[in-house]
Amino acid sequence: MAFNKAQVAAITHTEGPMLVLAGPGAGKTLVITERTRYLIEKAGVHPEHILVITFTRAAATEMKERFKALMQGQRVPVNFGTFHSIFFSILRHAYGYQAEHILKEEQRIQFFRELIQKQEMEIDDEQDFLTSVMSEVSQVKSNRMNLDHYYSMNCPEEIFKNIYEGYEQRLRASRRIDFDDMLVFCYELFKERPDILKGWQSKFRYIMVDEGQDINGIQYEITKMLAGACRNLFIVGDDDQSIYRFRGAKPDILLNFTKDYEEAVTVLLDRNYRCRPEIVHHAGLLIKHNEKRFGKKIMAVKEGGIPVEVREFKTQDAENEHIIQQIGHYRKAGIPYAEMAVLYRTNIDPLLLPP
Repeated sequence: MAFNKAQVAAITHTEGPMLVLAGPGAGKTLVITERTRYLIEKAGVHPEHILVITFTRAAATEMKERFKALMQGQRVPVNFGTFHSIFFSILRHAYGYQAEHILKEEQRIQFFRELIQKQEMEIDDEQDFLTSVMSEVSQVKSNRMNLDHYYSMNCPEEIFKNIYEGYEQRLRASRRIDFDDMLVFCYELFKERPDILKGWQSKFRYIMVDEGQDINGIQYEITKMLAGACRNLFIVGDDDQSIYRFRGAKPDILLNFTKDYEEAVTVLLDRNYRCRPEIVHHAGLLIKHNEKRFGKKIMAVKEGGIPVEVREFKTQDAENEHIIQQIGHYRKAGIPYAEMAVLYRTNIDPLLLPP
């Protein structure tokens, strides 16, 4: 398979830190799996010393399957996993945690629901409040914030503190840990036990992180600890695709990576193999208005395509009517409904469409 110049530079990079800015459809999964093979077959790295971190189990599974196909089905013990699965594995070895110690999501929701009900507050939308407070508690924990100096966006500080402390007490009483604990406990373990950290540094000598724009502060700190003196940290991401700030993601980590690692090599994967030129061009025109970003120009490899239309409507009803008309137009043209999609910014917007 032929690779472009930027892909070759990323794939064949062996020692030291690297930042790979991967535009949409640029083949980032291809680069990660091919670099993994290159490290093994060309650089002589033992597969067990390679760690590939993704954000979701689905992404980890896909990455592993893509690599397995690349290696023609042979068993190669590269470590693929999510941040949480990798960090939980470290905690399991240190503290003996098992799967039953992980708090299930339905239990977590029940804990919070009972704690909120105890506060005897007047709440307009209980589900919305529950979701918001759970998210806030998660951010406070994962960012190791001082609770005494935190001001809640959803309720009075005293009530938030009661909910937070009550939740922590329930976790400890039930001998459970949640997903935020996996990060915090792992961070504290490495801080307190340099001998244990050294052992994991010896195991994970080459670390690759997918979707680097979605990484949060504590995930990055632990990853830097693991990279240690070898500094073989390979981060793939795109600051333009960061959409998870509300979950604690910090795209600034990508922007500041070369400050943390001054010797880091930066590569831009600027070829889009997925979309037609019209889409790539208009997406670039829109995203360039972001003030804090890496300047980049992405080019489409495919040719042709349908022109992009930009329309403004004076009212929501006018916009909805146009959407309905367009769907009808496409259907009459023989396009099945299954091939149409209407994207919205929020979940409430589609509810405004007439039945």
